[in-house]
Amino acid sequence: MTDVFKILEERGFVEQMTHPDEIRQLFQKESVPFYIGFDPTADSLHVGHFVSLMVASIMQKAGHKPIILIGGGTATIGDPSGKSDMRRMMSREEINHNVECFKVQMAKFLSFEGPNAAIIVNNADWLLNLNFIDFMRDIGTLFSVNKMLTAECYKQRMEKGLTFFELGYMLMQSYDFLYLHDKYGCKLQMGGNDQWSNIIGGVELIRRVGHSDSYGLTFKLLTTKEGKKMGKTEKGALWLDATKTSPYEFYQYWRNVADEDVRNVLCLLTFLPMEEINKLCSVEGEAINEAKKVAAYEITKLIHGKEAAKQAEEAAQNLFSGAGISDNMPTTKLEQATISLLDAMVKAGLAPSKGQAKILITQGGITLNDVKIEDITYMLSEKDFVNGSAILKKGKKTYHKLEI
Repeated sequence: MTDVFKILEERGFVEQMTHPDEIRQLFQKESVPFYIGFDPTADSLHVGHFVSLMVASIMQKAGHKPIILIGGGTATIGDPSGKSDMRRMMSREEINHNVECFKVQMAKFLSFEGPNAAIIVNNADWLLNLNFIDFMRDIGTLFSVNKMLTAECYKQRMEKGLTFFELGYMLMQSYDFLYLHDKYGCKLQMGGNDQWSNIIGGVELIRRVGHSDSYGLTFKLLTTKEGKKMGKTEKGALWLDATKTSPYEFYQYWRNVADEDVRNVLCLLTFLPMEEINKLCSVEGEAINEAKKVAAYEITKLIHGKEAAKQAEEAAQNLFSGAGISDNMPTTKLEQATISLLDAMVKAGLAPSKGQAKILITQGGITLNDVKIEDITYMLSEKDFVNGSAILKKGKKTYHKLEI
């Protein structure tokens, strides 16, 4: 079999493992059923899920069987990992709708046919019908609250107050692993490094009930060199759904990554061979822009398809070369031409507030139709719209079309 661990390690995915030597041997000698969980808290996956999808795809291509667990049951609580406040509880109808949206996006990465076909399971199918007394007697007695409270995911919630409701999340996720182990022969849980405590819980639960073939592996979160999570824009999350984040906006995000982050992005979010990545990233200064262009195109192609990626690439090239307005540019429709520049910037998502918009203008960071605007009281009017369109630019790389 293909040594998938070597691939994951070479590309920089691997962060922590429960049983390193055993996991390495396991990957080399057999097809391993593994699972990765996704909580359906929105009707689209976002960039935060991207690394998980890449890992699942690489694992499947190497001969291992993906079990994609949709947390329809656990989402009714919400994972407290990395959260300072309790998550909003969701209705079952909302969760079911989100699950269906996820399936469409995941099909771009995984095959649901063949000998190691991926399967999608929803933990609502077994969690929502659990008997509380039986669950606490059979599962709850195997967990130490003292040990659980040392987990990072709970430490962060202790100051504001951790509910018993949230404390149960680790038990339910651990039970998921036990359930999948018994029903599908699942031996490995994988997830982002923020899931380490929950993954350990599942591995240890399976071993406490008498099995020895449970393992956990976490992979790198998608962050900048400074440790900040990638995929956040002034409009919010960078979604994989084209109706939430247009292919052009998606392309532009990756085109504008920092020089020091482009290699990481190419390794984690594309299938380009490492030899090609090493060559692209062996340069410095302006030359690294070629690697950014390749990253933006390849990542956009994975999510939105070749045609959309090509259109986004051409639109970006036209703008940078001064060729003019593109139909693929992010666009905001206005009810009328007369609007303050501050309001237009907020509506277009170029600034989160009027206060921030004022700062951008005073710092010389805003142009309207290639003319720098320095007046924070500037009012747009009919004269600013050519054939019904005007172009706002923030800095050197962020373009937005206004239409009336």
